[in-house]
Amino acid sequence: MSATLAASERAGQASPPHAPVLQVRGLVKHFAVGGGLAGGGRAQVRAVDGVDFEIARGETLGLVGESGCGKTTTGRCILLLERPTAGQVVFEGQDLTAMSDSDLRRARRRIQVIFQDPYSSLNPRMTVGQMIEEPLAVHGLAPDPARRAARVAELLSHVGLLPDMALRYPHQLSGGQRQRVGIARALAMQPSLIVCDEPVSALDVSIQAQIINLLEELQETFGLTYLFVAHDLSVVRHISDRVAVMYLGRIVEITDRRSLYDDPQHPYTRALLSAVPIPDPVVEASRERQVLAGEVPSPLAPPTGCVFHPRCPMAVAECSRTVPPLKEIRPGHHAACIRLEPALPRPLAERSQEQAASNDR
Repeated sequence: MSATLAASERAGQASPPHAPVLQVRGLVKHFAVGGGLAGGGRAQVRAVDGVDFEIARGETLGLVGESGCGKTTTGRCILLLERPTAGQVVFEGQDLTAMSDSDLRRARRRIQVIFQDPYSSLNPRMTVGQMIEEPLAVHGLAPDPARRAARVAELLSHVGLLPDMALRYPHQLSGGQRQRVGIARALAMQPSLIVCDEPVSALDVSIQAQIINLLEELQETFGLTYLFVAHDLSVVRHISDRVAVMYLGRIVEITDRRSLYDDPQHPYTRALLSAVPIPDPVVEASRERQVLAGEVPSPLAPPTGCVFHPRCPMAVAECSRTVPPLKEIRPGHHAACIRLEPALPRPLAERSQEQAASNDR
């Protein structure tokens, strides 16, 4: 094992329980398009355009937004399935973007992924047992065939499948069973971080609840950390500890789950939540909705300044000129909007109220 990876593993093992497992710093991913035979310049799709966040050990961070906002690309950059254009992906104290190929291969054992489509992500020519055994053999985690078979049975049991499922092929399983196989395959590497890329969006609602409950049970059992990428705000609310909202390649709000759903600060987050139906018909009929005007701009030519300003009901002229940074509106609650002002620290606010009352007297 190289010195770089050894240091990485020591950092992960020695880090305190609530230290960040993952830190994403200034992540950028641009895709060049155009420039074909007809000539002309090559345009760039700004899929991810300066993303920062971190995930603590044992935490679930939900990453939400409309289709095309860059959330899946962010996940792929963290996995290094896409090489970032700029920025850092620091996993257990080491920057994955600066690792050699050999170190990166070893580090990837600790970062796994659960894909959106449980059918296309499984090899139709391999049995369930062969698919789960393969990474165990490649990485030398269970070199003996008998130990691999025992490990496969154990993993299937962890995800709620019977051991004889190891002999079946993907087409012989239901959608929920296939996704459980994908989860078992991710667990085989004993990861500390799993990127869940829309893991329930292709499943029926009843099966979605089962898979979400399974992920929560596995997190508690194995101390897993999740980046949960999704567009369904109801699913994210159920599983996440904190939620980051993306719009056109940028994070516009990030905070704990309760604060986001009970008191959203960014106008885009408010619009997203207003579109989520409420099961109470009386409340649903009487509540105020926020409908956004226009369409999502193209990432080929994003707006200047705040990327949300062309559709924002709060926009002023400055919004088209200034890129708003994520700022702390209240403790632990960050939003990117120049119209939002940080709340005064409580002691100072109380002193100001006392002074005002004194002046009135």
